[in-house]
Amino acid sequence: MHIDLPEKRYYGIGEVAKAFDVNTSLIRFWEKEFDVLKPKKNAKGNRKFTPEDIKNLKFIYHLVKERGFTLDGAKTHLKEEKQQALNTFEIIDKLEGIKAQLVKIKSQL
Repeated sequence: MHIDLPEKRYYGIGEVAKAFDVNTSLIRFWEKEFDVLKPKKNAKGNRKFTPEDIKNLKFIYHLVKERGFTLDGAKTHLKEEKQQALNTFEIIDKLEGIKAQLVKIKSQL
């Protein structure tokens, strides 16, 4: 899944939910379940996600939604095989980005 977000320091929960095409409640739930997600909160309690949080969310989304892991399975996968799985995921993510660019160029021809 290729996520199109502009380059920013912080993203609102609405932007993130729209980019992943999920409800904001799912993002809040994953924040509670996974320790790697630590969005900043302002005085009003609004969550602001950093690019590192977005990267972790992409990986969690890939495990849970695309590969069909349960939440417990995704947690253990993150703890045990994080580095190897992250390297594989980063390669897949880069290739999907390249594919999206090629499709965009093809449609412009």
